[in-house]
Amino acid sequence: MERRDVVNAHGNPVTLTGAHLRVGDKAPDFTVLDGNLKEIRLKDFEGKIKVISVTPSLDTPVCDIQARRFNQEAAKFPESVVVLNISMDLPFAISRFCTTAAIDKVKAFSDHRDSSFGTAYGVLIKELRLLARSIFIIDRDDTIRYIEIVPELTEHPDYDMTLKEINKLLL
Repeated sequence: MERRDVVNAHGNPVTLTGAHLRVGDKAPDFTVLDGNLKEIRLKDFEGKIKVISVTPSLDTPVCDIQARRFNQEAAKFPESVVVLNISMDLPFAISRFCTTAAIDKVKAFSDHRDSSFGTAYGVLIKELRLLARSIFIIDRDDTIRYIEIVPELTEHPDYDMTLKEINKLLL
């Protein structure tokens, strides 16, 4: 499945491939890799509220800020909330970035191997083989409660709205 006119890269439309998810849908499973090349799946976070911060590449300024911001916010969340960052960066580059940037509250993973997450969540950019900047909040029962796909790849997600939606699930 392909969608255009959802995301632009520097003002130019790109094509998103994969599923078209909506709030209320059951969150699809995916397989990504951690820094040690261990496979990680959605079910590994069963029973938790999952905040998935999707970045095109941690080696860019906006992605760097996004990861650091969510790392700061994650420090304030109870243990029932897990924040994941998923990008197409190589697992080794993600590990290096997290060490250098002191990212210790966000769990960062790579979708580089087979774009399982990007395809399952409909945020794989066909032309670039990167993930569209987006946010997914999934409740304890694996139902999607919030989706933001940022319309311009180089812009930030709505951090305040994301935090508001997380807090709703904590009530």
